[in-house]
Amino acid sequence: MKKIGLMSDTHSYLHPQVFKYFEKVDEIWHAGDIGTTSLADELEAFKPFRAVYGNIDGRDLQLRYPENLFFEVEGVKVFITHIGGYPGKYAPGVKDLLLKNSPKLFICGHSHILKVMPDPALQLLHMNPGACGQQGWHKVKTLLRFDVSEGNIRNLEVIELPK
Repeated sequence: MKKIGLMSDTHSYLHPQVFKYFEKVDEIWHAGDIGTTSLADELEAFKPFRAVYGNIDGRDLQLRYPENLFFEVEGVKVFITHIGGYPGKYAPGVKDLLLKNSPKLFICGHSHILKVMPDPALQLLHMNPGACGQQGWHKVKTLLRFDVSEGNIRNLEVIELPK
């Protein structure tokens, strides 16, 4: 079993409570718009870290992280990208990647809208952790935390960071 901390859209701001809420996770995944390499460095020094770059990330982060990340953890195939849309309204090209790779878990950021929903047609779970940075129109900074074990996603928690 692996415990995962999921975040997106930090936009160069790392809320200090992230370390508290992700203290017991095994890995941190970031769905793009990291902002700075120093923020990525802090997270990498804290826990094993997987990330994609987002539309605000500069060349330094684009060279360090991919646009699309495909991997498998504990029997769950995962696809992470920054601009992905959601079931019924995927971003251009994303549905083709979903059909080609058949992930069980599809993660994106960009919208700053926390959303977790199944896509029965593609037999996957879509997650967008919302945004945990200071830039954007969102009023609440959010993170997700969950377990991946034996091909399943369990114990999903929504975390609202204090103002």
